[in-house]
Amino acid sequence: MALIDWREEFSVGVAAVDHEHRELIALINEAHAGVSAAEDDGVSAFLGEIYARIAAHFALEERIMRERHYDQFAAHKTDHEHLLDDLRNMMDDYEREQRYDDAHLAERLVEWFGNHFKTHDARLHKHLPH
Repeated sequence: MALIDWREEFSVGVAAVDHEHRELIALINEAHAGVSAAEDDGVSAFLGEIYARIAAHFALEERIMRERHYDQFAAHKTDHEHLLDDLRNMMDDYEREQRYDDAHLAERLVEWFGNHFKTHDARLHKHLPH
């Protein structure tokens, strides 16, 4: 079962960007599938993989925003940092308590992707030349 499914509400209306976002969700789901096959450190590795993949995507997006002198860079970057902080907190909670809430992570990612893609990413990609 996928952790997060693509929803039309995630679309920013730019085919290449929507494709990249679909790939990011697929990578998250691929990492999630590995948890059931892993032993003791499977959850830690899974959360670390999600964190690394999302952080890499954000770094690329932020580089583009800086290069293009995007006027909403600070707010967009702050939203990225909030999700990364949430993920880091989940990782820390797991390391401390050895308890993992798959449903909470899925809910948080769906909520964040839906909001971020529709607002920050949609605005960004409407203002960048394609």
